Amino acid sequence: MMQEVYEFLKKCSTYYLATVEENGQPRVRPFGTIDLFENKLYIQTGKSKEVSKQIAANPKVELCAFDGKKWLRVAGTLVRDERVEAKEHMLDNYPSLKKMYSPTDDNTEVLYLKDATATFSSFTEAPKEIKF
Repeated sequence: MMQEVYEFLKKCSTYYLATVEENGQPRVRPFGTIDLFENKLYIQTGKSKEVSKQIAANPKVELCAFDGKKWLRVAGTLVRDERVEAKEHMLDNYPSLKKMYSPTDDNTEVLYLKDATATFSSFTEAPKEIKF
């Protein structure tokens, strides 16, 4: 089931991640990294970015993607994974990022979704929910 979520996000290539600043202001930005590693859905960013600081302060996030017909919303909690293996897996799947990130630097951050609910929706079908 998580495979379906992963494949949809890969097909869309860009999804939008929503976080909350400490003052309660929502922030949404485009992301492109999505990875399946050890049966968990991962994203990647840099620890120096504001998004990383927002996730550290409040790890509850939501992402949204649209393929032209259906959209997907995934709400959950992001958990940082400091293991080099998880970072290597992500960077191997996104080799262009290796110019900016390394699995052993102090900036590369990979996070997986836990307690997540994915909802596929469209104007023509009933919503489909997947929990992982």
